Formats: sequence, structure tokens, C-alpha cells
Amino acid sequence: MLEYTPDRRLVGGLRLPPQKARSTGLAIKRGLRPTRLILPLAQHRSPPAQPLVAVGQRVLRGEVVAAAGSVLGANVHASTSGIVRAIGESLVPTLTGVESAPTIVIEADGKHESVDFSANLPWPGGRNAQLARLRDGGIVGLGGAGYSTAAKLGAVRPCRILVINGAECEPYISCDDMLMREAPEQILAGARIIAELLGAEQCIVAIERDKALAVDSIGQAVQPEGDPPLRLAELPQIYPAGGERQLIEVLTGEEVPAHRYPSDLGYACQNVGTAFAVYRLAAYGEPLMTRIVTVTGHGVVAPQNVEVPIGTPIAEIIAACGGYREGVRRLIHGGSMMGYALPSDALPVAKGTNCIIAATAEEVREDYTEWPCIRCGECASACPVRLQPQDLLIAARASEHAGLDALGLDECIECGCCDVACPSHIPLTEIFRRAKNAHSLHDELRREERRREADSGKES
Repeated sequence: MLEYTPDRRLVGGLRLPPQKARSTGLAIKRGLRPTRLILPLAQHRSPPAQPLVAVGQRVLRGEVVAAAGSVLGANVHASTSGIVRAIGESLVPTLTGVESAPTIVIEADGKHESVDFSANLPWPGGRNAQLARLRDGGIVGLGGAGYSTAAKLGAVRPCRILVINGAECEPYISCDDMLMREAPEQILAGARIIAELLGAEQCIVAIERDKALAVDSIGQAVQPEGDPPLRLAELPQIYPAGGERQLIEVLTGEEVPAHRYPSDLGYACQNVGTAFAVYRLAAYGEPLMTRIVTVTGHGVVAPQNVEVPIGTPIAEIIAACGGYREGVRRLIHGGSMMGYALPSDALPVAKGTNCIIAATAEEVREDYTEWPCIRCGECASACPVRLQPQDLLIAARASEHAGLDALGLDECIECGCCDVACPSHIPLTEIFRRAKNAHSLHDELRREERRREADSGKES
């Protein structure tokens, strides 16, 4: 094992109780067979995938049911066999909340019959052909954002460092931890495939040091020889060290400037689950049909990690974990910091779903009494992006769009650190999220106004 020593500590951030022990006591539960699928066709912010099937048609597991709507998207595949029952709008979980979006509903037939995956083999040579295979295979980032892996890797050239992100710093979420414990060789094989595609000079697997079993498992599987060499970096246990920009800064000492991307500086960051999915596609021809989901909280009988077919209703996953205990106050999609409440467990698992928390009263905030800002600066000290949340708060409440631009509202990663640090219990992250939406609408209205003025000038 060749260890890599991070160049610096995370700016800001918080040390939070991990809340992961309950879900890591059992091996990953596999073999879940859903009775129906609700397959979201919109991924990240790219145009929705376009349906290739019709209502009443029988589909097989692994069959392409919707084609990528643009080069920024990825195909969608059936994760079990069955009959297409509906194509239309449904409520689905997204990166920022529950939204109505295009879906395909499939009634499972219980046979779980698959297409012939050997048709996707062998793994092609050449960068463009490999990127196309990733898009066709439906591979997206499994760290939560769901951005097309082909689009993200296609933007990196040349690649100085490929980072395989196993930090998993947010409380409650343990799907990456368990995957690293159980499938280290496959993750590293996927990492090498990605590194070869990028022509990366080196590859670093980054894990928070509190994940001792995952560190040991990956460490034993790392073979530093090769091109590029694989290295293991143990990170301090600070949230949000697993954020892409924060992770790169901790590992390299180089800050990604505002309004630029890691790819501009020659860095690429991929989640360990994504690396595993790339390996499955390259080795067996299997597209992305399942993902590991942490099911946890005091409100579920048997907290654990489950390999879930994409599109499975959350209610069926909870049932597979023994069902609910009494006293569930809230069902949360994602972790306790960046997650959000769900209106129903009828919603499906999307590609970006990494955690479901059945939270009881002791795990949720129910007192929303807010006090005036006392300008203590705790929020600024906790901010990992070096923003001034107390000033952003004033500008957001006054709808000062120019001020929000100057203060860097768009750089806010909505990590929630300022919320936790605020002694006045001001819901800063939610205020900033709403301000971003209003700011985007304001900018769109201004652009439309300028277009109308330009058209008016042409007519005159």
C-alpha cells in the first residue's frame, strides 16, 4: 500500500456525530426484487431521456427504455423485467427536492429476465468510444449529484490527478463504506479503467480515517505499481471533506477558483460507487441498474445497506429492512445535512439516492424558533467555501441581486454547516436555496428583457 499525505486541512467544516454504526452491522443486502418500478428519466440538470418503449410493451432487465436526451445525459435501463404500464409525469426525488418529472412505470413480472449483456463486450478502445459506452450504459455519478459520467470525464483534459471519492463525510450515509469493505478489487479495477480513459498521471483513493475497515480493505487491495500508480489517502473526519472542491483542496493544496471547475485545473473526481459501476459495465457489459442505498434511522426495524434496483418504491425497501418502528416523524432522502423530507414512501429510488432515513423525534429538529442574527461570525468560521453567510442573509432577505452576486451566492454548496453553527437557529441554507432560485428567475427575466429590447431595435 502506498499512502498519500494530504497537503492541508479542510477550511471550515464541522465535526459531526457519524451516526453510521446502526447501518454497518450487516452485510449489504442483495437480491431485492421490486413489484413495480418508477424510472425517473431526468438526471441532474440535463434534458430528460426520451422513451423508447410503449405502454403495454414487455421489457427485460437491462433493456434501454429511454435514450439520453443530450450529450449531458445518460440512457435509462429497466432494472427488472415486466410490462410498461405508464409513461408520464410522477413525483420523484432529485438533487434538491421532490419534483414532478417524466417517468416510465413498469409492473414487474417476477421473472427478472435479462437481455444478453455480452452484446456490450468487449470494452472498446479509444477515449471517444469509451465515453459513448458510459453514456449508453447509463453511468452517472453515484455520490448524489447524478451528473453524467461521460460528460464529466469528457471535460477533463489533460488529467493530472484522478480522485476516487470514498470520503462519505455526511452523517448516516454508509453505502460507500460498505461497498469499499466488500468490493475493493472491483472498485480499484473501475478506477484504473477511468484513469486509463483520462490518461491520468496519478490516482488517489480518498477515505475518511474513521472508516477503519474500508481503509484496511482498500489498502490491502491497492497495488501501487502500474500506470498510473494508485495511492490511498486518509482524510480527517470533518464534514464536508467529501465535497469535490473541498476534497481536491485538502489533497493537493490547490483551491479551485470561483466560477471554474476542477476539470479546468486537470482534476477529476469520481465516487467509489461510480467506479464500481464502470467496472461492472466494462467487465460484464452490465449497465447501471442498481445502486447501494443506506436505509437507517431509529424508525426502521433493521437498518442496513441494500442493493436496490433503480426505480424501486421506497416503501418496498423499508419493508425489506423489517418495516417501520413506531414513532417515525420524518422520512428523509439523503443524509441529515443535505437531505430533505419526503412526502411519501411511494416515491422511487433514483440514481442519485444514497440514503433513506426513517427519523424519530430524537433525530429531527422540531423547534423552529428563530432569533435575530447576533453577528457572531460562527457561520463564517464553519463555511468551507469561505463565504460570509451573515452578509448573504441580509442581501437575500432584501432581494439585493447585485449584492448576492458580489458575495458569491452561487458558490454556496448548501452543506448546512452554517445552520448547525448558528446560535440563533436561522435556517440559512434554506434561505440561500430560495435566494438562488429567485436569483436564477431574476437573471432569466433580465435576459428575456434584453432579448425583447434587441428584437424591438431590429424591427425599428
